[in-house]
Formats: sequence, structure tokens, C-alpha cells
Amino acid sequence: MRLENKKALITGAYRGIGKVIADLFIAEGAEVWGLDYKTPEDLSNRVAEAKGKLHWVTADLSEIAAVEGVIENAIKESGGFDILVNNAGITKDNLSFRMSLEEWQKVLDINLSAAFITARTVGRDMIRKRAGSIINMASVVGIHGNGGQANYAASKAGLIGVTKSLAQETASRGVRVNALAPGYIATDMTAVLPDKVKEVMLEKIPLKRMGTPQDIANAALFLASDDSAYITGQVLPVDGGMFI
Repeated sequence: MRLENKKALITGAYRGIGKVIADLFIAEGAEVWGLDYKTPEDLSNRVAEAKGKLHWVTADLSEIAAVEGVIENAIKESGGFDILVNNAGITKDNLSFRMSLEEWQKVLDINLSAAFITARTVGRDMIRKRAGSIINMASVVGIHGNGGQANYAASKAGLIGVTKSLAQETASRGVRVNALAPGYIATDMTAVLPDKVKEVMLEKIPLKRMGTPQDIANAALFLASDDSAYITGQVLPVDGGMFI
């Protein structure tokens, strides 16, 4: 029970990595507020399974002007968060020369701007309490780039910069800010890739397997808990050795 008596806000908790993180945090004793643009059809079952430790906020993070108000309301409802996982993110892949400004901006809005506003809003409350852990979901693409993903790479590289800057600004107040950089993870996003693309990717991974949402959730638990009490401003790749 490494997160006993802790309250966590997890964005993008509807499915995939965010849902697995939420489930693990609850299992480790946390009370979780999940946020996504959709409300799970089985929300009542999920709440029952979590024994009341799961709450839900339905909000569209692409509506940038409304993000701060949404997060402030969640803070008031919860009484304040000890942990934030900025997990919400989208892709709109295209070659740079064909990418529309709408495809560029939508990804930047959700993956970077909304994450910054969320971290800033939750961070203010954490600073007042002089404790907290913020975990931003970056990507190895934000470190190394990837053809056809200039918008996604820029958003994740920007999030790494935000992570390091916020870590410097909040460390003296007991707040830690770190990022995870997942590699090739088996999610709905990667399921649509052609088999040949998947084979090429697997050849680049020394551990010879795709990562799982559980792999990312385990790393998030480490950064959320006191096990990482002396770690801040870091980017932890979870990529099976893809970029050794």
C-alpha cells in the first residue's frame, strides 16, 4: 500500500495506460480522480470495484480556455491532490510537408498546453502543502523524434522541457516533477500499425517485446511513491532498451 491516504488525479484515464495506472494506484491505497473526455459506460462497476475510491471528471482538454477551471473544481472536490499523472494525449500523424495547421495545433493543445495548465494548477496547491509528485507522460519520440510525427514529437519534447523547468521551480517547496518516456507500448494507438511496421520496431528493442501498459503503470507508481523521494527533474525511459 505505497500510496495509502494519497489522492491522485490521472488524465486520460478512460482506457489504455491511464486506466491501468488508475487501477494500480487504487490497489496501492490511493483515492483516484480520473479525467477524460468520455465517461466510461461501466463507470458504476469500476467505482464499485474500487470500493468508492474512484471518482470521475468528464472534460475535453482540447478546450484550453476551460482547462484551469476544470482542474480547480477537481481540486476543490477532492480537497487537493498529492499526485498528478498528466497522461492524456493524442496523435494526428502526417508528414511535415502535408501536416495541416489544425493537425499541428490539436496535438500541441492537448499534449502540451493542457498538460502545462494542469500541472501549473495542481502544482500551486501542492506548493502550498509543500508536498506532491507530478508525473508527465512524455515519449521516446520527444527525445529522438520520429518521421511523420513532428507535432507529437514537438509536444512531448516540450513536455520534457516543462518537466525540468517545473522541477527547478518547485523543488524547494517539496514538490517533485518527473516524466516517463514510454517506447513501443501495446495500446490502441499502436494496434492500428501494419504488421511490417511492428516487426521493424521489435527488431530495435533489445528485450524483444512490446511494452505493456502495466510496465508504464509500474514506473508511474515508483515516481508517485516515496520510493523516488530523492528524484526530480528526470525523464525515465521505459522502452525495453530501444535507445541504448
